[in-house]
Amino acid sequence: MRYQNVCLEAIGYTLPGEVVTSIELERRLEPLYRRLDLPEGRLELMSGIVERRFWPVGMMPSEKSIESGEKALRAAGIDRRQVGALIHGSVCRDYLEPATAAGVHHHLGLPERCMVYDVSNACLGLVNGMVQIANMIELGQIRAGLVVGTESGRQLVETTIAALNRNTSITRSQLKRALASMTIGSGSCALLLTHRDISHSGNRILTATVRAHTRHHDLCRSGRDEAAIDMQPLMDTDSERLMMEGIATGVETFDDFLVESGWSLEHINATFCHQVGTIQRKLMLNELGVDLTRDFTTVEWLGNTGSCALPLTLAIGTQRGCAGPGENLALLGIGSGINCIMMAIQWQRTLVRSTLDEPAEAADPVEADIAPQVSAS
Repeated sequence: MRYQNVCLEAIGYTLPGEVVTSIELERRLEPLYRRLDLPEGRLELMSGIVERRFWPVGMMPSEKSIESGEKALRAAGIDRRQVGALIHGSVCRDYLEPATAAGVHHHLGLPERCMVYDVSNACLGLVNGMVQIANMIELGQIRAGLVVGTESGRQLVETTIAALNRNTSITRSQLKRALASMTIGSGSCALLLTHRDISHSGNRILTATVRAHTRHHDLCRSGRDEAAIDMQPLMDTDSERLMMEGIATGVETFDDFLVESGWSLEHINATFCHQVGTIQRKLMLNELGVDLTRDFTTVEWLGNTGSCALPLTLAIGTQRGCAGPGENLALLGIGSGINCIMMAIQWQRTLVRSTLDEPAEAADPVEADIAPQVSAS
């Protein structure tokens, strides 16, 4: 897919204030670690994740999606009557029905002629939403569209810890299948796309390349479909096979991406990937031939924030100056299924707003620079 008229205008994001370290999680698994004779620090060593963040207990995903969406709209300074589509793309949602996007649409005061729906595709939901909005803009159906999402990792991590402590017969091999669940964090992000004629940022989306290797759909799977704050999810993940098959999918997609974008490796100034873990990142970028120093990461302090991981990393990275005017950015998204989407963007100007999780009456509408100094490495 090639685009002539689509810009990634602005990004808004919100992060929780509660920080939970990998060491804290392991201490809650002390009986299991003692029985299996596992050293403390194993989780951080295997994943590279030092800490992640959690929302307050009982928070609905739409609450933060509204907040992030408002930030994106304000960063762009757009007349919200021009927004013709709103997509809520995270795994987490308020209810099975109606669409979480409906409540977000109402509270953001978007027009009645705006198309409103949810998209679900594991860790690719927000990127899928970007592609759909870009297609609508390119076809002339809308002038602007908003993609939002909020992931909440607390329920999965809490349920996993309880299940592991309850099962006194679990083996080291079985524990490995639960490791991915312990890497999950929380976050919220919104991306505003516009037609280039009304763009102030000039951040051109050039191409989107997709690939589906769905023969591997069973490598990472949750329990039955549940929603909102009372869910008690458990994941069963073959992390090693998922990593290797994901890398293979990424390599094939990247070959198509270079052809579709017309870029060579030397044309790429910065990359922003889905954030799973440090080992996966290094293996993937090495296989693609991408210089690790051009890649910006957040996984060390945010963990895996699902569908929000790639856009959050893009937002924070561009805030940190990892993309300058005229530079070429590659967004490299991979999700369980296995699905892959890669997007080429020519960057010009950063329009990002963000705040920590805080009471609405205390929220500062001015951009707050809150992320730790994590540089490209």
